[in-house]
Amino acid sequence: MKTDMILSVYQSPKTVFTLADIAMLSGETDMISLSKKMNYYVKKGRLGNPRKGVYTKPGYQPEEMACAIFKPSYLSLEYVLQKAGVVFQYDSRFTSVSYLSRTVTVDGHVYIYRKIRNTMLLNTAGILTQENGISMAVPERAFLDLCYLQKHCYLDNLKPLDSKRIEEMLAHYQSKAMTRRVKELMNSNGY
Repeated sequence: MKTDMILSVYQSPKTVFTLADIAMLSGETDMISLSKKMNYYVKKGRLGNPRKGVYTKPGYQPEEMACAIFKPSYLSLEYVLQKAGVVFQYDSRFTSVSYLSRTVTVDGHVYIYRKIRNTMLLNTAGILTQENGISMAVPERAFLDLCYLQKHCYLDNLKPLDSKRIEEMLAHYQSKAMTRRVKELMNSNGY
């Protein structure tokens, strides 16, 4: 059943949408027609279009943009570790894990995507997804993602991390070398 597209968009808790998201919200199946309608709303100033195929409500959340540019992806690595107090160095970039490695700038925000093995990308252990579409790793998962992607990682404070949670998720990575690195890093920090 088709509904008023702009009304559906504004009633949604999300602030960032792909064309496919809007099609699901409105029930529209004709993607060419939908694209033309979205371009009309952009020209009228009702929606933003900061990147091809991505539409935004005014005042959109950059975290949502990070999860919408490439799907599937989730916020992780330095972004999450900085918020958790594991990394002290301030960095305004949004770091995510995805199926490819890219750096993208949208509206002055820098989004960095690091490629991870598909089995890990699709494993939801330690990833929280909010109603507005933001998928974010818990600090322990972000720590493990960073250890998986970087042979040498330097972290300021491992105290906020739950070692039992790390051990539970570590087996999912199926990497003996990474397991060794994580255990060495944890032991050198008193865990």
